[in-house]
Amino acid sequence: MTVGIVMLVHTDFDRAAQTARHWVAGGCSVVIHVDKKVSFNTYTDFQNDLADVDGIKFSTRHACEWGMWGLVAATQDACQLMLDEFPDVRHVYLASGSCIPLRPVQELVAYLDANPDTDFIESATIEDVTWAIDGLEEERFTLRFPFSWRKQRRLFDGYVRLQRRLRIKRKLPFKMKPHIGSQWWCLTRETLESVLNDPLREKYDAYFSKVWIPDESYFQTMVRTHSRKLESRSLTLSKFDYDGKPHIFYDDHLQLLRRSDCFVARKIWSNADKLYDAFLRSPEDALTIAEPQPEKIDRLFSKAAERRVHGRDGLVMQSRVPDDIWRHGKACRRYVVLEGFDSLFEDFSTWLARVADMRVHGHLFAEEKVEFAGGNSLFKGGLSDSKHLRDYDPQAFLRNLIWNARDEYQAFHFGPADNQAVHWDFVTDSKAIVVQITGAWLIEAFKEQADFKVVRKRAAKFQKAESQHLDALRSNYANATVLTWSLAEFLEAPAENMATVMNEIVPGLGPHLSEAPKMTDLTGFGDFVQQLKNAGMNPYLLGDYREDNDRPEPTPAVRKPYLVR
Repeated sequence: MTVGIVMLVHTDFDRAAQTARHWVAGGCSVVIHVDKKVSFNTYTDFQNDLADVDGIKFSTRHACEWGMWGLVAATQDACQLMLDEFPDVRHVYLASGSCIPLRPVQELVAYLDANPDTDFIESATIEDVTWAIDGLEEERFTLRFPFSWRKQRRLFDGYVRLQRRLRIKRKLPFKMKPHIGSQWWCLTRETLESVLNDPLREKYDAYFSKVWIPDESYFQTMVRTHSRKLESRSLTLSKFDYDGKPHIFYDDHLQLLRRSDCFVARKIWSNADKLYDAFLRSPEDALTIAEPQPEKIDRLFSKAAERRVHGRDGLVMQSRVPDDIWRHGKACRRYVVLEGFDSLFEDFSTWLARVADMRVHGHLFAEEKVEFAGGNSLFKGGLSDSKHLRDYDPQAFLRNLIWNARDEYQAFHFGPADNQAVHWDFVTDSKAIVVQITGAWLIEAFKEQADFKVVRKRAAKFQKAESQHLDALRSNYANATVLTWSLAEFLEAPAENMATVMNEIVPGLGPHLSEAPKMTDLTGFGDFVQQLKNAGMNPYLLGDYREDNDRPEPTPAVRKPYLVR
């Protein structure tokens, strides 16, 4: 007994001929179906090319369109020819012209000899399927699909909408439970004969001829009735990307394909000379009855699909703009946004850089220019301190800054006086750590000692900007790690709160701080806050800040002595 190979071919006929010769050299019988849409001259040349090979037959041609019945009809006729012409065939293996065997053919024959009664076909109910991409699931069986999805898309979509509007729902024949799975299977002669000779086949064919993508459901459903022993898996390595299109294997996938231990792989690029030379070699004497293990490379394919959909965090190219719904992080690594700390503490950037071993920038989005760490005018990657270049695309500027120094841990200061166009970018970035002391920017206004009317106007503007920023941090769209205090809350326990901040920036560092940053002198700040309140502005983001503790207590009034009679 031997194995029969049914090949569905529509292009790359030189490669298909090379593969067919390899199958026959391994002792297999081959039946080839050529798409009817292929020109007669090309078909004739292909036949003539294989005329010298015994054991190859050509079946009746059908026009094959993706998602249509023609693929199933072609497979039925080719399988019937295989059963009629090659009585010694025990298993029939369905393959395409772009499939190649990854292991010696004798290994496949020996493996099937060890499993003589087993049908290998992926067959799962609709409820158990998780791989359908942007397609119809249950409706592919309950609606009619007479139009091509690829060539008659408007008719296809319009007819689907019409059937939904009219609430048309086809009944499954004889309470059949539909199953779907990979098109590429390997069935026993007994099962295949039962499917092709089923007394109700005419009715089944009539039903499935109007199902969408019937080549993924016809045999997958029919074998559930006729198979004695079924394993719901394919012996062919066939992977699909996020859009539901098959992965194409190239020369640089050689070692990857070898690790899979699968018998056959599709889809192979026609110019992958190394793959064809490596796998379509003369049969080897040593046989290994190893189980196919496509899961060996599933993790790599999953990672490839993830890279295909999401790209890499922090890396944006012309061909792939990040989608906020898909992306996990906009920057390539974690970074810290400091709000209010440079106002409350003296030389905070130098202290933090030393204690946390990180690069601490100033206000990167300051009104005048970009304040890089160390006061440099240029940063890695050629980033300039020009505010005009930065503000052309502030979101890209931030991503580039983190990417260009991705080997470093970075932080920068941010406040209401900075360009607010960027704040949503880090608020929605899961890689950002935002530590905020609201109202601390008032300390800078207090120190300026400028005209009070100007200070009050500016303070009202900044408070509005910080309030909007705080709303963003508290919104459902925020993905950043956020720690926030009002200035009054932070000053209630500054050492404890600073330890919390440092523990978030560098886990485990908070309880072991050997030094604390120097706090700025707040003498008279309470009077300044009260003056703002008296002028009609309510600095509510400051919190319940009490008047300066250093202010001398008022002398209690001395009561006049009085005489009690």
